[in-house]
Amino acid sequence: MGKKILMKGSEAMAEAAIQAGCRLYFGYPITPQSELPEYMAARLPGVGGTFLQAESELAAINMVYGAAGTAHRVMTSSSSPGVSLMQEGISYAAAAELPLVVINVMRAGPGLGTIVPSQTDYFQATRGGGNGGYRTLILSPASVQEACDLVALAFELAERYRQPVLLLGDAMMAQMMEPVEIKEAPPKPYDIAWAARGWKPDCGRARAVINPRSKPGLEARLQEKYRRMAKEEVRVEEVDTEDAEYVIAAYGTVARIAKNAIKTLRGMGVRVGLIRPITLYPFPYEAFSRAAARETLRSFVDFEISEGQMVEDVRLGVGGQKPVAFHGWYDLELPTPQQMVDFILALRQKEGGERQ
Repeated sequence: MGKKILMKGSEAMAEAAIQAGCRLYFGYPITPQSELPEYMAARLPGVGGTFLQAESELAAINMVYGAAGTAHRVMTSSSSPGVSLMQEGISYAAAAELPLVVINVMRAGPGLGTIVPSQTDYFQATRGGGNGGYRTLILSPASVQEACDLVALAFELAERYRQPVLLLGDAMMAQMMEPVEIKEAPPKPYDIAWAARGWKPDCGRARAVINPRSKPGLEARLQEKYRRMAKEEVRVEEVDTEDAEYVIAAYGTVARIAKNAIKTLRGMGVRVGLIRPITLYPFPYEAFSRAAARETLRSFVDFEISEGQMVEDVRLGVGGQKPVAFHGWYDLELPTPQQMVDFILALRQKEGGERQ
């Protein structure tokens, strides 16, 4: 698009997908991301694409599965309970090694929950919601601009690894409006000999069959793929960690709020930093282990809009080298920078005040 325009998060992600070459979208409306399929319904016909509102989330993910088997860029989007219904289809796609993108705009749960922002789908996303030992590569943006950039990256990674890629956002990001620049990011050539792109009996090659049945070597191949992703695709942002007494662990929009708290605390002479996982899988364990080894660091503080889910991975990364405190928000409450400041000041006082 070439210039910054003011867009709502859901609509910006939809446009980013179109600019990335996505021409097929199948989905079912659910708050707080319904503007995304609405935008796709209006835009895709004008660029030669196809939008179809399925009768349910189960139908939508299976339509995505079929389209992904043709190696065309395809996506769906939903919110927490809708993504729960898609888990079997995502598991099938992982087993069939299909490149597709799923956007989950999280809302509070469990069950139908409420439409307020939440981060309570972390376990669902990072632990695999379906059966078997599959993983999805998970990207988590902290702003509308980053969401647009990560949508384009999601398609690229899905094709690089022949793998479902999940973008995990929340209702704050989807509903806020920000100026964004959405760049065209067309597909890069890659080997699609495996795909179902048309076949005739005398064409000289085997007919492509896209199914999730276990084949000899499938599990080993999947696990090797996941090890390669863990080695090559970790993405993390670190802010002011080198001299920090306290390091905040946060992802998504909560990390964005935490940056304001860090400015306030630094202004008060309290050295605070941030580690923000951008990939929730693979998780940046090394960044936490490295920070934990620094002598200046007293504690980590994990902030989430949940009762505590990512904190388990933070503790794994820290490996017992330093304490990990946790504070969560739920029951319709959203975090503020001042609440984060107050929590860290109270923790600091409990630990004995200023340290030279």
